[in-house]
Amino acid sequence: MKSKRQINWCLNLEWTQTKYPVLGKKIYLYHAACNAVSQMSNLQYALELLGTFFFAISGALAIQNHHDDLFGAGFTGFVTAIGGGTLRDIMLGSYPLVWIGDINFLYAIFAGVIVAYFFYTFLVKLKRTFMFFDTLGISFFTILGVEKALSLGVNPEIAAIMGMFTAIMGGVIRDVLTNETPVLFRKEIYATACLTGAVLYLVLYKLGVDRNVNLIISIVLIFVFRLLAVKYKLALPNFRKGV
Repeated sequence: MKSKRQINWCLNLEWTQTKYPVLGKKIYLYHAACNAVSQMSNLQYALELLGTFFFAISGALAIQNHHDDLFGAGFTGFVTAIGGGTLRDIMLGSYPLVWIGDINFLYAIFAGVIVAYFFYTFLVKLKRTFMFFDTLGISFFTILGVEKALSLGVNPEIAAIMGMFTAIMGGVIRDVLTNETPVLFRKEIYATACLTGAVLYLVLYKLGVDRNVNLIISIVLIFVFRLLAVKYKLALPNFRKGV
């Protein structure tokens, strides 16, 4: 249902198109473009909150072998969720930081920690639950990091690196806090999946693919690539030759 303001706007537009056809058409096109931008921004915003939520869950679950309390789980979830994006924004000089400028990101983190707390027993029993939420997190954050970097005017190559950086650094900090070997240094492909998805996004962006379609395709690629890497133990060649 349209609001009174929307109805009045439509009536005024109809009158303008009748009285001044050229001006009315320009106004209509401008309004349509604004609506399209608004819809794309809404999708990006929703994906950012989802990525934050998933990373908060993975961070909270990471303390399962350390007998930590609720505050420790919440802190680990918080750092995991905001770590990569915060470091990215500092490097790119983007202020205020996302989670400082928008309180909804803190709410998403709290929600993730609460879900992990109340459904902890159920979640830890599921096979590879921790990896699943971590993979969802890196899939969302890689592409959102690329977009954020592009919006600040950096070169596409730097944007791809910033996207990967956004995705993996929260997990690296999480692993350091829980005294685990950072997932970046484990055998299965991790950062490479993020970088591949980032490059795909940039290629499709250059080809003029619809932004929403591009977002979904690139996110799914990272998600599937990472899951296949874990399932089939896919890894890059060892740096030390002959090992």
